[in-house]
Amino acid sequence: MSASLEERSQAVVEGIEAIDPEFVLHLPSSTLKLVLSAFLDQPTARCVFPVPREEEGISILAGLALADRRALMIFQDNGIGNLLTSLLTFPQPYHLPIFGIVTRRGGLGEYNSMIHTISERAEALIDAAGVRWFQLDARVPIEDWAPTIRRGYELATTTHRPVLVLVNLMGG
Repeated sequence: MSASLEERSQAVVEGIEAIDPEFVLHLPSSTLKLVLSAFLDQPTARCVFPVPREEEGISILAGLALADRRALMIFQDNGIGNLLTSLLTFPQPYHLPIFGIVTRRGGLGEYNSMIHTISERAEALIDAAGVRWFQLDARVPIEDWAPTIRRGYELATTTHRPVLVLVNLMGG
């Protein structure tokens, strides 16, 4: 039986909490509502804030990496095109550990016809950019989601390279 949206979202939250980031950057999204509310609705020392565009988030993450701070960004896969230039011209060549959780769009049940054009090509774009990524979807047992997110972050910090974890909260 496939995990529910709530269970998948909770697994992502648990993975983020295992990282214990000081900063969580995000682009507001209805798809991410359950994940983001877990951090926005809880008073903690963690700094959670929205960024207006993905490439601005990459710049902020790069600065935080240079300051040796634990940070990550959560955004949708339709924003991958927006961040590639900033990701490939600063953090990647200068070996900065950038970590992103990327929610998938464009699968079965997608209501926005524009989303399919970029979302269906997300993996190919990331591969062409030479960025490491891991997929969490219905093929991956839900109990592996949180550890995979934590290990993805550890890979970014160990290799000093950008790493993305693509999560399909909608179930595909």
